[in-house]
Amino acid sequence: MIKPHGSEQLNPLYVQDAAAREALAKEAEGLPSLLLNSAAAANAVMLGAGYFNPLAGYMNLADALSVAEKLHTVDGLFWPVPIVNLTSESGIEAGSRIALRDPNVEGNPVLAVMDVEAVEVVSDEQIDFMAEKVFRTLDPEHPGVATFKGLGRTLLSGPIQVLGFSYFESEFPETFRTAYQIRAEIAERGWNKVVAFQTRNPMHRAHEELCRMAMDDLGADGILIHMLLGKLKPGDIPAEVRDAAIRKMVEVYFPENTVMITGYGFDMLYAGPREAVLHAVFRQNTGCTHLIVGRDHAGVGDYYGGFDAQTIFDEEVPAGALELEIYRADHTAYSKKLDKVVMMRDAPDHSKDDFVLLSGTKVREMLGNGIAPPPEFSRPEVAKILMDYYQNL
Repeated sequence: MIKPHGSEQLNPLYVQDAAAREALAKEAEGLPSLLLNSAAAANAVMLGAGYFNPLAGYMNLADALSVAEKLHTVDGLFWPVPIVNLTSESGIEAGSRIALRDPNVEGNPVLAVMDVEAVEVVSDEQIDFMAEKVFRTLDPEHPGVATFKGLGRTLLSGPIQVLGFSYFESEFPETFRTAYQIRAEIAERGWNKVVAFQTRNPMHRAHEELCRMAMDDLGADGILIHMLLGKLKPGDIPAEVRDAAIRKMVEVYFPENTVMITGYGFDMLYAGPREAVLHAVFRQNTGCTHLIVGRDHAGVGDYYGGFDAQTIFDEEVPAGALELEIYRADHTAYSKKLDKVVMMRDAPDHSKDDFVLLSGTKVREMLGNGIAPPPEFSRPEVAKILMDYYQNL
C-alpha cells in the first residue's frame, strides 16, 4: 500500500489504548482549559484521525509562515496550509499542559490535551500575509478569509494527544472514518489502486460518471467517496442530506465492492488550489493512490481560475513531494449528441447547447418547487432526497 505522507507508518494522535485514554481524560479534568474555536477543533480531529500525518500537533509561527509562503515547514516537510491553534484567550504560558475543549459539542468536553511549547502573538500583517498566500485574496467576503482573520492573534503551538472525534462519530456513525480505519479497510478489500473523490455537495450524474471514468482510465480497484462532514458556508447542503443522497446513488448505480462511502471531520476552508493540495496530502494518508481534481476544486465564487487547483501541482508542488497522483478532470456534463456523460474537453465538436447544463441556482429553484432536474443531470432517487430537503426548508 502507498506510504503515508512524511513517514513510513501512519501516526494518528488519537490515544487508542482505552486505559491510557481514561487516565488522560482524568488528568485533563484537573488541567487549565482552553475552549477552542471550530477551526482549531477540526485540526485536532484531523490530527487525531491520522489525516494530518506526520504532524505531532499545532504549528508554531515560524512553521505557519513558512508553510504559507513556501509550502514547507522550517525543517523542510512539505505541507500546503498552516495547521494552527489561534485564540483570543490570554494567560496561557509556554511550558504549560492544558485541556482543549470542544466548542461544537454541548458541555464542551475535553477533545485533546496539549503541551504548550510556545505562545506567540501574531501581528495583523502576519495574519494578512498567511491569508493572502493561502486564499489568494484578502476579500472579507471570502468565507475562508473571514474565518481565518477572526480566529484570534495568540498562537499556541505544541504536540497534542487526542481523546475523541467531536460530534462526527456520534452524528455520522456509518460515515465518519479515520485515516487509519480507511487504510485498514482498503487492505481488507484487497485494493491496491484507489481513487479518492472529494465532495462537499450531493453527487449528480456528472460526478457519478467522473468516478467511473477515473476508475476505468486508471484501472483502479475502487473509489473512495470522501465527504466533508464539518462546517460549511450558509446555503450549502447539510452533511446528513448529502450522505443520504450519495448512499442511495451508490446503492442503486455502482457494483458491489467498488465504492467506499466515508467522511472526514474538517471545516471547509474554500482555499481552492491550496486546499486541493491539502486534500491530496490527507488522501495519501488514507492509502489512496489518486485524487480526482476537477474544475474549481475547493473553490468559492470567482476567486480562482477554473483549473488553478490542477496547475498548482505543476507549478508549486515539488517533484517527489507526494506519492499520490492527481487525476485531472474537466467540466463533465451529459451530451445530448452522444447520449452519455462526457468531459467537455473530449467533445470539441459540441456547442454549449449540446450539453445538459444547469446552474446551481436553477437546480435549487427546481428542487424547492418540487420539480426534479432531468434524469440526464440527476438520478431520480437522488433528486427525491434533495427535493424533500429543499421543500422542508
